[in-house]
Amino acid sequence: MIYLLFSILSSTAIFVLFKLFDRYRINTLQAIVTNYITAFILGLSLSTKKFNLSEIWNAKWFLGAILLGFLFISIFNIMAIVSQRNGVSVASVATKMSVVIPVIFGIYLYGESTGLQKLLGIVLALVAVVLVSLKPKSHIRIKNNLLFPFLVFLGSGIIDTSIKYLETFYVEDNGIPLFSATIFGCAAIIGVSLLLLFKKLNGSFKLNKLSLLSGSILGVVNYASIYYLLKALDHESLESSTIFTVNNVAIVMLSGIVGLLLFKERLSLKNWLGIGMAILSILLVTLA
Repeated sequence: MIYLLFSILSSTAIFVLFKLFDRYRINTLQAIVTNYITAFILGLSLSTKKFNLSEIWNAKWFLGAILLGFLFISIFNIMAIVSQRNGVSVASVATKMSVVIPVIFGIYLYGESTGLQKLLGIVLALVAVVLVSLKPKSHIRIKNNLLFPFLVFLGSGIIDTSIKYLETFYVEDNGIPLFSATIFGCAAIIGVSLLLLFKKLNGSFKLNKLSLLSGSILGVVNYASIYYLLKALDHESLESSTIFTVNNVAIVMLSGIVGLLLFKERLSLKNWLGIGMAILSILLVTLA
């Protein structure tokens, strides 16, 4: 359970950092790229297994790691936008309600049981994402206000499902640090490419030292969130459905509290209803 606790705290800290990036006008893209470089180096440092580049290239999980790297940096950028425009609680709910996706995936892949209660929970989850995304007196158009949280919801669900699948069938014992590092390394390469493309198209590029420092902190926190989640999923005494549920509910609640206390975010009645439905839907899916 200690691994799960660390994953919850780390994931919540990510949303807080995104909010601080906006407050202190930190270059988000530079920080995110630095974050993945830091996470990559950290993962290699923590790996106790000897390896070489050919071993990584020939690993069964390598193509999956490339896909996850692309999803990581894409969803991370969108998550930053949601945190800054819609609020910490909105970003956390949109991300963590994605638990319904690995649940649906598990029904078909692992033959898990389903029923009216579980289907009701999935439907409530989708409604909850919409309700919690609607902010009062927002200057953002509704279609954009819903689009970004939905993309975070969909992308996060695919990431969770893929991580569990690769960890179960392809990642060897003691291979979690190297697997994690490879994902972050792929994300870093894609991010650097985006920065170079931006420089070429925009004609100007100025490196921000504060963004580098902030990105390094984010990298440590981000790596911890994935590493400890994988360690919790690798624990034989805990079922994946229990892990994802407890992890997601705790992050939603903790992020909401942080948003209220630290950033004075106001939640409308619809937002509170959405958060309540989010928690209820996860409970329904789990207890089913």
